[in-house]
Amino acid sequence: MKSSERADVLDIRIPFRDIDMTGVMHNAAYITHAEAALAHFWRHRPQMEGEPLFSASRIECRLHQPLQLDDVARFTVRIDKIGGKSIGFNISVDKSKRQMAEIEMIWTAHDRETAAPIALPEDIRDWLYQYLP
Repeated sequence: MKSSERADVLDIRIPFRDIDMTGVMHNAAYITHAEAALAHFWRHRPQMEGEPLFSASRIECRLHQPLQLDDVARFTVRIDKIGGKSIGFNISVDKSKRQMAEIEMIWTAHDRETAAPIALPEDIRDWLYQYLP
């Protein structure tokens, strides 16, 4: 894994462990790497006391072309929507400027004690707005 200087981009060389017997990347590995790109992005958010817990409430993956061993894939995180209690992410997977896959994730904010969905904190909401297209 190679971090980019940009919060919203992560370049990853596809390792052998992610390759199936046909020589292409396992379907589940796309989601694993998309979550790593999202974690890289999320580290740049403003730190706040009492931040809610976030969990994925929906994940969808569309595969266009398969990745193979040692391909360098660029995972780019974009904000698709900012809801009252959730954030929609779109992670584009590109190789040599060709889109190989798209992963959509929705994260929902939860209260740390009750696990009930809660409103997104304003500081996080304000930070996310800079990434809207």
